[in-house]
Amino acid sequence: MAEITPIPLADLTTLRVGGTPLRMVEARTRDELVSALREAWSQGEPWLVLGGGSNLLAGDEPFDGTVVLMRTSGIERVEGAREGHVRLRVEAGHNWDDLVEYTVAAGLAGIEAMSGIPGSAGAAPIQNVGAYGQEIVETLVEVELLDEATGEVETVSAAALELGFRTSVLKQHYGRGAQRAGVIVSITLELQEVGDGEVPVRGAQLRQALRLAPDAAVSLRWIRETVLATRAAKGMVLDDADPDTHSAGSFFQNAIVSASFARTLPPECPRWPMAVEIEPVTVIPLAAFDGVVPPPVSVQPDVKVSAAWLIEHAGLGKGFRLPRSRAGLSTKHALALTNRGGATAGEVAELARYIQHRVQSEFGLLLQPEPVLVGVEL
Repeated sequence: MAEITPIPLADLTTLRVGGTPLRMVEARTRDELVSALREAWSQGEPWLVLGGGSNLLAGDEPFDGTVVLMRTSGIERVEGAREGHVRLRVEAGHNWDDLVEYTVAAGLAGIEAMSGIPGSAGAAPIQNVGAYGQEIVETLVEVELLDEATGEVETVSAAALELGFRTSVLKQHYGRGAQRAGVIVSITLELQEVGDGEVPVRGAQLRQALRLAPDAAVSLRWIRETVLATRAAKGMVLDDADPDTHSAGSFFQNAIVSASFARTLPPECPRWPMAVEIEPVTVIPLAAFDGVVPPPVSVQPDVKVSAAWLIEHAGLGKGFRLPRSRAGLSTKHALALTNRGGATAGEVAELARYIQHRVQSEFGLLLQPEPVLVGVEL
């Protein structure tokens, strides 16, 4: 572990905003990462682990604590996979898209539709990262977690992380902390061996996004290249020369609403039904049974609605900016808040608040931010 001269977070995050931390440590190995965090925790100081810096809005003021730069990397095959599958253990600091490229080249299916997502492998389970109908919950087996309460590295199953739509027990939601405090040291995925041939494309959302017929069969390489091209057209692949990519990706989550609320939205608003959670069976003790069978509970599936559509139809089109602001919506994709050059975190936050207000006024729905907010309030 090496303590280095602190660098402004604006130089380390894709939104290009953020003040300078009091202390900065670079961890290139697992042992260095564990040591750096244990030291920060023992001193009771604020701390922040920074991987790719792609899902963070950091405040303009100096960060009064330690920032640990996670620079670990490595992929290894491990035992325990089902027949026809391979398990990979990946160090948390490993670049996510490099991992996807590795799996595609090796003919391993399961995360190819998540090509081009910036950030590190360790950040992926925290918000159950996903794209085009694929989510990491589908392939994640377990993580190694450095638990803040004990200071020990524990193996935690994917089920115990309670992964949901862009959330887990490890995610800090706006206004409240994570249910479980800790830092992921490695992740283990189980992927299907399909080789380099053409395979059926599972998932209606992925087929729709790639404009494929229900019976289409394509290669993993084709999916990856098509997804990368699609993301690039939306300004969602990092490019130093393109201000549309100077963002934290999708700033607001697609909203999850009840089916009844979804019917109040304009019919042209894109929406996707969510899987229905099965309610546990109610067991009535025989002694208490009065001969009347309770009617089944009618469960309506929740619906995911497009935040980008809501923003645009609240009158905030692509490229929108507040007067004299250097932050604006991407000219390619209304869901990305971008730094057009020299913007502050305050300007990004002001734009985010304005978008929330307009969408809530128009549709009665408060959009929730997706990035982690440090030293910033909406």
